Amino acid sequence: MFEGASNLAAGVDKAFDFIFYISAFFIIGITGFMVFILFKFARKRHKQPQQFRGSVKLEVLWTLIPTIIALLMFYYGWQGFKPMREVPKGAMEVNAIGRMWEWEFDYGNGKRSKELVLPVNRNVKLNLISEDVNHSLAIPAFRVKEDVVPGYKNYLWFKPTKLGDYDIYCTEYCGLNHSGMLSKAKILDSAAYNQWLAELKVTKVLPSSEGLALMKKNNCLSCHSMSGAKVVGPPLNGIFGKKSLVVTSSGEKEITIDEAYLKRSILSPNDEVVKGFPAVMQSYKGVVSDEDIQKMVDYLKAQDAE
Repeated sequence: MFEGASNLAAGVDKAFDFIFYISAFFIIGITGFMVFILFKFARKRHKQPQQFRGSVKLEVLWTLIPTIIALLMFYYGWQGFKPMREVPKGAMEVNAIGRMWEWEFDYGNGKRSKELVLPVNRNVKLNLISEDVNHSLAIPAFRVKEDVVPGYKNYLWFKPTKLGDYDIYCTEYCGLNHSGMLSKAKILDSAAYNQWLAELKVTKVLPSSEGLALMKKNNCLSCHSMSGAKVVGPPLNGIFGKKSLVVTSSGEKEITIDEAYLKRSILSPNDEVVKGFPAVMQSYKGVVSDEDIQKMVDYLKAQDAE
């Protein structure tokens, strides 16, 4: 296993190494014993193995030894896990926000980043927030992973001990572009971090509106992303007012994405399909009211104004 880059790595690695070496010992030992028996009592050797029943000693051994091993595994696992839930006082707090299919990190005062940038040797608590479905934030180099569940307050903490860039993954299947839900943890020295934070621009955060809730309810975000990622359908972030090439029954044409087009795309989605995407969307005519369609359109228009 590659060397860890946080204070929690040693405890996790100790538990992993213990379980790995115990497992390796038994798989090699049992396989070796099986091969030995196959050769020793091969039919051509005409040897008959000894038969016996009711060995109390054997029963005690194969009950006691696995019990002791399982208790030791639990002990090392608990020793590695317990510190993960004990956040030191004064830890720096960052909100880690998961949504299909991206991570965003909120440092407060309107400062947000798509990458997790932190100072080295500083205790950090990540408050885990999901805006849609279940996710799971994992930073393998720090040996930390926790579920990010809508409506559930969860957290993880660690102290990065080495400078560098480290991968962040989502390890809970969360939809079509789950594998692309990646980010980086960048660990800087204190001076570099303070400079980065001072230069980080304030991001205007639009509140979660009825329109967004309706889009989630009607599964719009299962096929369209709000992060710019291309999935089944075209991304929806910042599209209002932009030009797009669409395919119609009479050929291709360029249109401006306005309110009327957005409404047509909900009610008759396959009449004007953005080029490069399949015409597979169902019509929401009779499924979503005109009032709710207007709320979704208004939300998309507001996204463009960000």
